[in-house]
Amino acid sequence: MLPIYVERNKTSQQICCRVLAIVYRKNLMADETPFVWHELVTADQQKSGTFFCELMGWQAREVDAGEFGMYTLFIKDGKDVAGMMNPTADTPGTVPYWHAYIAVDDVDDCAQRARELGGKVLVPVHEVPDVGRICVIADPLGAVTHLMQPQRAGDEQ
Repeated sequence: MLPIYVERNKTSQQICCRVLAIVYRKNLMADETPFVWHELVTADQQKSGTFFCELMGWQAREVDAGEFGMYTLFIKDGKDVAGMMNPTADTPGTVPYWHAYIAVDDVDDCAQRARELGGKVLVPVHEVPDVGRICVIADPLGAVTHLMQPQRAGDEQ
């Protein structure tokens, strides 16, 4: 299990990115997929967490996220496989949802191509220290995902 330290006064994306940075650096995500992290946003972590733990055979470990409440790590076979958090002021809508982070080689190029293909960039490309470059896009029908160009060892930002 990983030690997670969440700083106070951070946005939901900053909390997730901190967790993602630790997981990515520990190389816990499978190399076979570009999906590098999955996260559930829900107002009822107890109910959702119990459901997914029982359904998937996961364990859960809660981490204090300060003013944001608890951040939950889902664990399978001793590895962190996903996260769960409370909605925050910048969370769209009121319905619980999962979102994914997809690793890309060039996030700026992917953001531009998403626009050219009829999608939207919902959150522009930006640097996340010790993580990489991230943006949030939607496809032409509105399906949303997060793109991340991971910072590799030795990369300068």
